[in-house]
Amino acid sequence: MRTILAILGLVLSCTAGGFAQPLGPQTYYVSPDGHDDGAGLPNTPLLTLQAAAHQARPGDTVIARPGEYAGFVLGWDDGQRGRTGAPIKFIGQPGAVIVSRNSKTRDGIDLEPGCDDIVIQGFTVNNSSESIDRAGIRVSGSNHVSVIGNTVSGCGTWGIFTSHSSDLLIQDNTTSGSQKQHGIYVSNSADHARIRGNIVFGNRGSGIHLNGDLSQGDNGLITSALIENNIIHDNGAGGGSGINCDGVQNSIIRCNLLYANRGSGISLFHEDGAAGSTGNLVVNNTIVMAPAARFAINVNSQSTGNVIFNNILLDPNPLAGSIKVTPDSRDGLVSDYNIVEDRFSPDGDERCGLRDWQSNTAQDKHSRVASTTEIFLNVGGNDFHLFPSSVAAHGGVAGLSGRNAPQVDLQGNVFGPAWDIGAYRLVPAPVTAR
Repeated sequence: MRTILAILGLVLSCTAGGFAQPLGPQTYYVSPDGHDDGAGLPNTPLLTLQAAAHQARPGDTVIARPGEYAGFVLGWDDGQRGRTGAPIKFIGQPGAVIVSRNSKTRDGIDLEPGCDDIVIQGFTVNNSSESIDRAGIRVSGSNHVSVIGNTVSGCGTWGIFTSHSSDLLIQDNTTSGSQKQHGIYVSNSADHARIRGNIVFGNRGSGIHLNGDLSQGDNGLITSALIENNIIHDNGAGGGSGINCDGVQNSIIRCNLLYANRGSGISLFHEDGAAGSTGNLVVNNTIVMAPAARFAINVNSQSTGNVIFNNILLDPNPLAGSIKVTPDSRDGLVSDYNIVEDRFSPDGDERCGLRDWQSNTAQDKHSRVASTTEIFLNVGGNDFHLFPSSVAAHGGVAGLSGRNAPQVDLQGNVFGPAWDIGAYRLVPAPVTAR
């Protein structure tokens, strides 16, 4: 009798208003040949991503089959969200392409405030309709969101944009051709963003831009970010750095490859944020600037306490150079074991060579000047790996001023026992058996 009552209770608990409710996490399929009055099953897929978004609940997965789609918005009508350990996943199979904006906002995919614990993975957003005049993927006021393995191109303002969203993961995406601003933009007060393994190129503004922006509320800072293993090139035709940090504190920028960017390489500064970009670690990056670009590393406006080591910092522009630091940002600065141009700016205005920089600032005592031909396999072919006798091989250190170098390089090769300088470890050629 107890068993019968238990079964009856289970059935009743799964029924609301006369409609059976699904048991456990569901998988909904979307296809260009589907129907929005379908069940979203493999043989009866839905037609639009928006219909699937309305139905998805914690633990559910939405799979978009190959084909062209309009975008979707989540949380417009309610704060739809996943749960810790049970996110809502939107997965684009290869060939799933978003070509136009969603029905409510100017974005392709848009997570409105409260859409926590969401995964967006595998979509192509190409804006062929020219209707996406804001972001290809937008995340606003939502935490624990993962944006993984998407390709976003040609959007009106940004590729991937986030606002007031903490504990982000932005990984293995390709963002290019943003018409007005940046490839990846993490904006407004946020903590613990992880931006790794992305390819970011050809955007009018910065490649990757982080901006605390006090005017938008909260504390106006971005803290404890990790920016690593990204390849960032040919950005900044309209201004901006390869990696731009405004009000970014206690964060790590490591093992990134930046080349042919037209603004600065990495900038640590204070403009919109609540304070300067302080306490950051810039380590094992390779930065080779475009011919008319600004400095490889630019630190200003009370951005103090930053540690810079094991980097390759090259700039062919005779009016720029490796590192530019304004006097208000020299407190607590530590810089050493870098490969550099023979041009620095210790005051944000005047230029000097490495020896005068060492004498005036007590920085870069173990750094050295070298050219691209002394370092890289084939800089003309954009191959920035090291050759066996490269001056960057084994020239770095495992740590400096209490901050550690990374354990692995941009491609996952383990550093050590001697650390190389730059984003790539020198990998010995395999021994051929005789």
